[in-house]
Amino acid sequence: MPMDPSQWIDVKEDKFKYQIDHFVIPGHYKDDVESILIPHGLIMDRIAKLAQIIASEYDSERIVVCCVLKGGHQFFSDLITYMKKALNKQGKTLPMTLEFIRVKSYENDKSTGKVQVSMTEKELQDLKGKNLLLVEDIIDTGNTMRKLLETLAKYEPKSVKVASLLLKKTPLSCGYVPDYVGFAIPDLFVVGYCLDYNDIFRDLDHICAISESGKTKYATK
Repeated sequence: MPMDPSQWIDVKEDKFKYQIDHFVIPGHYKDDVESILIPHGLIMDRIAKLAQIIASEYDSERIVVCCVLKGGHQFFSDLITYMKKALNKQGKTLPMTLEFIRVKSYENDKSTGKVQVSMTEKELQDLKGKNLLLVEDIIDTGNTMRKLLETLAKYEPKSVKVASLLLKKTPLSCGYVPDYVGFAIPDLFVVGYCLDYNDIFRDLDHICAISESGKTKYATK
């Protein structure tokens, strides 16, 4: 079930726009980001809360927590750390199995209309009857996640839920909303906390709005 908007943090650009010199960022990115939208400490505290919410909605059955690579790996790692300590419906710790998946929906800059996943046919078949939690860094238009869920449904998992750290408020959205959302963010290109721009900025702890000079500097040649 999609998370109710009242349960996530709504990041508004005019209110969540921290000056760069108020925080520690790598010196090599000083001119490449415009502002800090979500400081690292706030990210971590929100993930701790998400872990509690997620665990409390499961019973004692084991769940398969699946990281959507590449961008989702930092959120996945931190979420798992907190979920290990969180309690399920019975007040017990939650048994988990970890899995990883790469998803591709584009060839060059064109959508193929379907998703390609990195898991083998056997690995996908092994999901039958299991409780699956997909962990994603950001939901942009939502099209790729919708197609991924359609693909996974063919393998008959018992349940599939999605946790995304970020949900972008974009007019291009297909309307998809995950089961668990950390922050809803403005329609900006954001980097940091393993969100990248051409594989740059994954080493930045805070979630930031990239500057125009940053886009130009790291654009694909």
